[in-house]
Amino acid sequence: MTLVAGVDSSTQSCKVVVCDAATGAVVRSGSAPHPEGTEVAPAFWLEALHKALDEAGGLGDVAAIAVAAQQHGMVCLDEDGAVIRPALLWDDTRSAVAAAELLDELGGPGEGAQAWAEAVGSVPTASFTVTKLRWLAEHEPEHAARTASVCLPHDWLTWQLGGARSGQGLGGNALATDRGDASGTGYFSPASGEYRLDLFERALGRVAEVPGILDPSQPAGHTADGVMLGCGTGDNAGAALGVLASPGDVVVSIGTSGTVFAVCDHPVADPTGIIAGFADATGRFLPLVCTLNAARVFRAAARLLGVAQHELFSLALQAPAGAGGLVVVPYLEGERTPNRPFATGAVHGLRLSTATPAHFARAVVEGVLCGLAAGLDALLAQDVHAERVILIGGASRSETVRRIAPGILGRPVVVPVAAQHVAVGAARQAAWALGGKADPPRWSSGRATTYEAESLESVRARYTEVCDMTASVPSFGEGPG
Repeated sequence: MTLVAGVDSSTQSCKVVVCDAATGAVVRSGSAPHPEGTEVAPAFWLEALHKALDEAGGLGDVAAIAVAAQQHGMVCLDEDGAVIRPALLWDDTRSAVAAAELLDELGGPGEGAQAWAEAVGSVPTASFTVTKLRWLAEHEPEHAARTASVCLPHDWLTWQLGGARSGQGLGGNALATDRGDASGTGYFSPASGEYRLDLFERALGRVAEVPGILDPSQPAGHTADGVMLGCGTGDNAGAALGVLASPGDVVVSIGTSGTVFAVCDHPVADPTGIIAGFADATGRFLPLVCTLNAARVFRAAARLLGVAQHELFSLALQAPAGAGGLVVVPYLEGERTPNRPFATGAVHGLRLSTATPAHFARAVVEGVLCGLAAGLDALLAQDVHAERVILIGGASRSETVRRIAPGILGRPVVVPVAAQHVAVGAARQAAWALGGKADPPRWSSGRATTYEAESLESVRARYTEVCDMTASVPSFGEGPG
């Protein structure tokens, strides 16, 4: 049996799966936590990767490995390849002002969103790497001046697996990436397949080295022990590979962030900024809507009620659909879609009759799902086909979420067998690189369960009304950082 390994280096942890290269069956696995925070020293990711690999039995019998990781994170290296400062992660909102500056600078006031969408398929927000570079140039000019190369979390980890060491310089072991992850930087065009270094320079003030773009099945090198390295990708593109998504599929993932994305054959450029026009890991496109607030909202709500998370979900099913008019706007970390980086959460419609743990729990679940449903609507408005909705992510394992989701999303929901889909997708990419064929291996997707429910359009309408109401309330403070 030929074995391949896949890595999911997410915000919260590193997961590794070792799979049969022919079938995709998971043979063994391992995991290790990451530190909390919106800026993290990359060395912690590497330490967690090695721990997860050890728990998964190591790479001694593995032929190839690939890394999928959280998108957008800014990793700055000096001329010797050493990390200059902790990486700013996707959920760090301190570059919101920088995003607004960049928006106005390209195309002029009122025209910037269209210009950015045409240039790179996305309108920059605080999540994108390009805005973090502008923040670095303005707030840490000494670090900006030392920056010789900029890469993303998966790029850096792949580079480290290939034997990179600080002090050896960058030239002998070049950084590499793929279209999928590069498309989240804000200075790469998925439509043309090329970097927009003019936008990189606009942000940082000068051009630095960026990773080379590899084809989807092209190896990025080998480890010191001869294990082939797949080019890797971003976590959402990895998830699409892991669930075998194809054109016509929309994936809704409820993890640390909430994402709604679809595999399609045409690029999407949305000047409203709701959709990020990413590339996928196969040569196609992956238009995506991302919300900052997803599974962590459930944990926070459970903590507020003083119950375990599974009890929160049980309570939610004890309240009626719509929670009696109680609405929770779950912007506990600001929000990316809609772009409200300094927004806060809100509870509206509290009455004596709805002042119960069950009503609050129901409103929390519906609030998170309503935010994702708005993302699905945005994709449909861009002529993205949705023949089926695939529900994944940690929260998809909740029977409550599965039962409520079809009503909020307005269509049946397919839930695949629970798995580390991002890591499995990375392993599938590793098998693709190993096989050297034109298409990725046709692994089995396993048995899936379909959930259906009556459409809850009135709940969606009520949520939208409250969101519009809270948008006019001024935010206090200047946000994180």
